Amino acid sequence: MSARLSSARTRAAMRTTARVSAELLLILAMLAVALWVLGRMWPIVWPLIVGLLLTTLTWPAARFLRRHGWPPALAAAVVTVAFLLAVTGIVALIAVPMSSQTDELTDGVVEGIERLREWAAGPPLNIDDAQVTGALDSAMARIQDSVGSMVTAVASGVGTVVNGVVTAVLGVFLMFFFLKDGPRFLPWLGRQLPGRLATDVPTVALRSWETLGSFVRSQALVGLLDAVFIGLGLWILDVPLVLPLAVLTFVSAFVPIVGALFAGFVAVLITLVSNGLTDALIVLAIIVVVQQLEGNVFQPIIQSRGLGLHAAVILLAVTLGGSLAGIVGSLLAVPVAALIAVVWNYVREQLVDPPEEPAPAEV
Repeated sequence: MSARLSSARTRAAMRTTARVSAELLLILAMLAVALWVLGRMWPIVWPLIVGLLLTTLTWPAARFLRRHGWPPALAAAVVTVAFLLAVTGIVALIAVPMSSQTDELTDGVVEGIERLREWAAGPPLNIDDAQVTGALDSAMARIQDSVGSMVTAVASGVGTVVNGVVTAVLGVFLMFFFLKDGPRFLPWLGRQLPGRLATDVPTVALRSWETLGSFVRSQALVGLLDAVFIGLGLWILDVPLVLPLAVLTFVSAFVPIVGALFAGFVAVLITLVSNGLTDALIVLAIIVVVQQLEGNVFQPIIQSRGLGLHAAVILLAVTLGGSLAGIVGSLLAVPVAALIAVVWNYVREQLVDPPEEPAPAEV
């Protein structure tokens, strides 16, 4: 005979499923409200995030000065000024080569387009100049029809640049205050919270700060190594815009996986336009070798403790962040995922039953 279902167990399972579903819906609703509030407060939250990221980079220098007897305000001011001077120097080093090599790069692009037309005119495509001219005329007509949208896009781009400048300025000011008053924040926070929160929240905040600092500093060092090795290869091959490409490689290192692909694509494209196919293949090989060294040698050594995230989780986080918030989402995806892992691990620690003590042996 086939076993019959127990009505009591079935009802209990349905009630449990309903209760768990309702609790999950409430949690999702709470997360949706929190994200909505975060979106409304984004003009304040984004400079705060930028300030925190900059602080993780500059805190070791400020901590060194403070340990050697410097007053907190003076140490923070010196580190902030040094940081601004370093950024200004990097921008100047990028702008000068770009301005001096713009004509050369433009000529290379024109030459590359001409080579592409000659290749397309031959077999197997056999595209003649009339077809190319017709395609160009069609493209120009579409551009003329969308002049209004282009003006709107330009205005939006100008607004984005202005917002970026304002965010950077606020981020630098917040970095100064974080460097000056940061160590006093957690004790102050603990005094403001009631009961168990006075212990839990500062503990999670401290672990999150350590994880964020480890991520930013290790990614900066890995990006620096990538930029040095790839930039050296570009310099040996006499590729134009070596310094800007090296800086792009360094910045892209803060977006794991996707950033490396983007920076490598740009470097190979510029090499193809300026130096030809052979040098472009050599640059591609250099980038592949350096990326393999980064993934198998640099990061395991530098990130000895790691973020506790699998490579697939990192890739999915970057993809989700980019689809939700573009470049900003890609930049913040991995740190946010690492902070979520920190919170989850702490919650698991609190929910685990304490080990049972062995019963005393009878005498």
